[in-house]
Amino acid sequence: MTITPSVLQRIQNDINNNCVVLYMKGTKLFPQCGFSSVVVSILQNLGVDFLDVNVLADSEIRQGIKEFTDWPTIPQLYYKGQFVGGCDIVREMYASGELHELLGLVSEKSN
Repeated sequence: MTITPSVLQRIQNDINNNCVVLYMKGTKLFPQCGFSSVVVSILQNLGVDFLDVNVLADSEIRQGIKEFTDWPTIPQLYYKGQFVGGCDIVREMYASGELHELLGLVSEKSN
């Protein structure tokens, strides 16, 4: 399956028009998979406002976001238009303080 121009445009608009975007299963209020829930919890713990895009609500977006980044899994986190990673990467970055630094936040690790 190849990403359609309309799906590509929708994804590009999401990540261009929002500082932090999480493509996930479910919503930030009701994550529908454990991995999405972990990333939502991390972002909420950091006090980061983010756009949540429920890939379960749109199969074209669900497949398109995988092709967009050539990354096979969901969730996918974007910051300022750049792909950050999935659950494991975000979790590791959070634990090391690297995510705090990327987002311009003070980490307890840096004190």
